[in-house]
Amino acid sequence: MTRHLRSLLDLNADEFERILLLSEKLKREPSAYATKLSGKSLALIFSKSSTRTRVSFEVGIHQLGGQPLFLSAAGSAGLQVSRGETHYDTAKVMSRYVDGLIVRTFHQAHVDSLAEHGSIPVINALTDVCHPCQALADVLTMREKLGGVRGKKLVFVGPGNNVTSSLLLAATRAGFNITCACPDTLPPDPKFFETAQQEAAAAGVEVTVETDPRAAMAGADAIYTDTWVSMGQEELATNLKALLQDYVVNDELMALANPEALFMHCLPAHRGEEVTASVIDSPQSVIFDEAENRLHTQKALLLLLMEAEPWS
Repeated sequence: MTRHLRSLLDLNADEFERILLLSEKLKREPSAYATKLSGKSLALIFSKSSTRTRVSFEVGIHQLGGQPLFLSAAGSAGLQVSRGETHYDTAKVMSRYVDGLIVRTFHQAHVDSLAEHGSIPVINALTDVCHPCQALADVLTMREKLGGVRGKKLVFVGPGNNVTSSLLLAATRAGFNITCACPDTLPPDPKFFETAQQEAAAAGVEVTVETDPRAAMAGADAIYTDTWVSMGQEELATNLKALLQDYVVNDELMALANPEALFMHCLPAHRGEEVTASVIDSPQSVIFDEAENRLHTQKALLLLLMEAEPWS
């Protein structure tokens, strides 16, 4: 059966753990996996600009012995989907050419449609709804820096967004507590928040929302924020910045968390907006470790979805 990563709903707790364990092995011994995807071609279909996602996937596929093909889905030089070709037709055709699709786009429905109509694995490399690959790298980073994540507390500060949604599901799969410190007008996506709350008891974790970021900091082991203005929302920037002034992660806010609390950010960051330079450049910041770990977790994901490594 063809497996996909459309969101973290496609993974249970054991599968999430398997990806992390394989990521750790890949990070320690990359040469042991250098030919695992030999003869395989994977297409990267991107409608959104990218730094970390594109580079980490292209380099990762190359390091595993495969061939990455970057295909823009926008502009005059892009795929025919930019001129109206259906995702059904695109999925059918691409399944005849390549062994997997990595898709970075605005609409979750585009990822879901390609997965539904194709016969090859599809990986969500970011949509406006969720960002599962980022959450995998985040949890690997927390494991490394905190000596494990079970029972730890992560606080996401800022408007609920695609990263928040994936962190909520990561919490119930990896076993850490999560508080979303969001304005009441910008909460987490109800679908993902409610799913995480439903899973919380069985996972032994707490999933909460707090409108006061200062109150949320008590006992926090990791503080996470993201850019306030997502791609495609630039016209909302002025209003968002005014609404979120109390949600800036600064030294005063970090001081309310545990003394050694991590600062996390998926990048790109806007120093002086969602986070101060003093925090993002501090010894507590692990942002570049997160960025590096995108490479390792995505390589593990590729090996498992391409059936080059077993799930158990």
